[in-house]
Amino acid sequence: MARTYPLEKVRNFGIIAHIDAGKTTTSERVLFYTGVSHKIGEVHEGDTVTDWMEQERERGITITAAAVSCAWTKTDAQRGPSSAKASEGKGKFHFNIIDTPGHIDFTAEVKRSMRVLDGAVVVFDGVAGVEPQSETNWRYADEATVPRICFINKMDRIGASFERSYESILKRLSRKAVRIQLPIGAEERFEGVVDLLKMKAYRFEGEMGMQVVEGEVPEALREEAQKARAELIEKIVEHDDTLMTAFFEGKEPSYEALAQTFRKAVIGGDLFPVMAGSALKNKGVQLVLDAVVDYLPSPMDLPPVKGVNPKTGEVEERTPSDEEPFCALAFKLQADPFVGQLTFFRAYSGIVRAGSYIYNSTTGEKERLGRIVRLQADKREEVTEVFAGEIAAAVGLKDTKTSHTLCDEARPIVLEQIVFPEPVVAMRIEPKTKQDQERMGTALKKLADEDPTFRVSADPETLETIIAGMGELHLEILVDRMKREFNVEASTGRPQVAYRETIRGSADVENKYIRQTGGRGQYGHVKIRVKPMEPLREGEALRKNVKRTDGFEFINSIRGAAIPNEYIPAVEKGVKEALERGAVAGYPMVNVSVELYDGSFHEVDSSEIAFKIAGSGAFREAAEKADPVLLEPIMRVEITTPEQFLGEVNGNLSSKRGQIENVEDREMVKVIHAQVPLSELFGYTTTLRSMTEGRASMTMEFHHYEVVPANITAEIKASRGG
Repeated sequence: MARTYPLEKVRNFGIIAHIDAGKTTTSERVLFYTGVSHKIGEVHEGDTVTDWMEQERERGITITAAAVSCAWTKTDAQRGPSSAKASEGKGKFHFNIIDTPGHIDFTAEVKRSMRVLDGAVVVFDGVAGVEPQSETNWRYADEATVPRICFINKMDRIGASFERSYESILKRLSRKAVRIQLPIGAEERFEGVVDLLKMKAYRFEGEMGMQVVEGEVPEALREEAQKARAELIEKIVEHDDTLMTAFFEGKEPSYEALAQTFRKAVIGGDLFPVMAGSALKNKGVQLVLDAVVDYLPSPMDLPPVKGVNPKTGEVEERTPSDEEPFCALAFKLQADPFVGQLTFFRAYSGIVRAGSYIYNSTTGEKERLGRIVRLQADKREEVTEVFAGEIAAAVGLKDTKTSHTLCDEARPIVLEQIVFPEPVVAMRIEPKTKQDQERMGTALKKLADEDPTFRVSADPETLETIIAGMGELHLEILVDRMKREFNVEASTGRPQVAYRETIRGSADVENKYIRQTGGRGQYGHVKIRVKPMEPLREGEALRKNVKRTDGFEFINSIRGAAIPNEYIPAVEKGVKEALERGAVAGYPMVNVSVELYDGSFHEVDSSEIAFKIAGSGAFREAAEKADPVLLEPIMRVEITTPEQFLGEVNGNLSSKRGQIENVEDREMVKVIHAQVPLSELFGYTTTLRSMTEGRASMTMEFHHYEVVPANITAEIKASRGG
């Protein structure tokens, strides 16, 4: 089967936003206008396409990233050849869209989506402007160098202000943002938008705003539009010397030249177009889709993807071409009740066919790719081939996990892995019946495979099962999914903070493990040095004798076969096991560097188990000598409250060890920005509502780990029997 559309007409983009900014509503309009759905789904009615999980429809929030494929013909081409620009947009463009969650507890979905997308539409609430999760999402997009279009939504709402929202983008996200539209009217008088490049007004008429009607700029807006247009042109010409020279000579560049230069600047991350509309009232969404075509990149517009050849260790590139060797990144697993496990992947180069064998270069194993499907959220279309630049899902891959690279075995490459944040909330979980016990292990494993921020472990002392995630809602949803999808009834304990431990000093320790029983004995002797792990400087490579994972570094400095090579992995394993139970209160230790620099062995009695025990004992002793401390997660909190409750809320935050950063005005309310330990925030939403007559609201996100004060450390130790 040949490719049905050229690669330059492919757009892989995501729709991202803070919770309740209208992201899913925007996605539903996109699906309607592109012909995927024949009825617009509404969040409040629980019939959306992209929010297809039961929990999503019940709660009115997005939990899992939904992938959708669709086609779009630009609106000026739809209006027919009478349009001056009709010829430019002829032919359909192929969209692969991912609708991502806005809630902080499901932020991992945004992070992994960013890794495989070429562009993003960032949706903002026209009343609230930039909100906390908007900042987090923007930061993830910056890390992944993803070009963005800003869409200020909900312009029909009372209190909506395009200019105020635009200012909040400039102030809190990027000075590179630039208006390419102005709204016509606001609140209940919002009618449409003015395109500043074309200097035309657009209104949306007919059923569901299907007809995009072009007209002249209203007289009342003309002066403001001309001023904003001059500002826009000035920002565009800065990115092209020829245009800039002509501009300063008083010659206005053509629309085509401006659009072309603007496209290059947006793809390069030098400018971020800002648009306006109301998805709920069916105004402005088609023009956002046009902007996706005009300004967001196709796979061909981006630099080749880089990875490491696992055989040679050399950096290699793959260009987005069907002729190149196959290379793809698995970015998401999803359990499907009908076909089993779906493995979502983004193909960066080459072609892969259903029924073929593919090589997992991360694990070094081959797997048969049974079937390939394109996704329409919870519905699927079976395909025989996937080409470079596409996003699809594989059926039948058993050992492939999130972040694994799939490629051609003859030309292996390992792409950079996705790094996920550590869980911050943990709770005990136990099955209600014997039958539930048997099923619970399977269910937890499948859910942990799907979600890299969900961890399952066993408490070594009590043997209880502990689940950990990004927040109370995150764990609540997963327990609910276990009940609905796997028919497992379970009871949970009170949420617990995921504390960590680290060291602030260094220590040298020698440890011998010697046991002599009848026959062969055990002998392991190690000398280790522990110290805080230092971050790598930019461009710095690891030395060959250093192994580093997230939060742990192991340095092999053995010389002259003081310890044979076959025993060194056992020492590392023993140290890693000891890391899991820290020296203060038994929490995992992080940011620790361990150097094995000397030791000895016995020709007969030495064994892997002896060196493992010696390594474990040495680390426990060293950790106690190296000034160990307890760390707690600190959350960045944003509270919106009427002014009359400001003093009481601030006082309450201070009593919870909160550090207030600043207080800003937003219309009729005050917005408090603070950093508060997570341990103080369980049940805080209820407290806040009772303090403010139900009128205040709160959002929070993980910010950093910080040393726990001595008095609270003592309390935590006592509660754990320390």
